[in-house]
Amino acid sequence: MPRFLTLTDIAEILQISSSQAYALVRSGELPAIQIGGRGQWRVEQTMLDEYIQDKYAETRRLVEGAKAENKA
Repeated sequence: MPRFLTLTDIAEILQISSSQAYALVRSGELPAIQIGGRGQWRVEQTMLDEYIQDKYAETRRLVEGAKAENKA
């Protein structure tokens, strides 16, 4: 896999729309850089991997919190 991914690549990998991928980048939730004269966005593969791991951790916290609420 290449070091840098396009927003189209990101959308395909995460199975989201291109506009959702763009929103993740514009909000800063998914770190990216702009390259070239037309300022095309690129996301480094390691940044995408970290983003995905962060989402797994966030989901684990939500599930654990829900379990704790159900026990109370």
